[in-house]
Amino acid sequence: MSAPRPDFLAHRSGDAVGVAVRDLTPGPVTGGYLDSDAVEELQLAHEVPLGHKVAIRDIREGDDVIEYGVRTAIASQDIARGDYVHTHNVRSARWLSSVA
Repeated sequence: MSAPRPDFLAHRSGDAVGVAVRDLTPGPVTGGYLDSDAVEELQLAHEVPLGHKVAIRDIREGDDVIEYGVRTAIASQDIARGDYVHTHNVRSARWLSSVA
């Protein structure tokens, strides 16, 4: 038997977010990492569209959001494991000093 297809993938171990590989609905989801055989199971709190991010660990307001093994964003509010991660709760690290 083959392993079930993942619902989301994280690029590297230690990443705070994974990428939805299909449109996801609230409930149990399973994902993995591109650099290891580790499996993450979590309870998805919100719908997450294909290609968007889901928190695979709790992220506190002001913490770095790690993806690809690097800081890509800063949490603008607390984000719980299983939450949808997008512009409503993060600010791009690249544009951190922007006033827009």
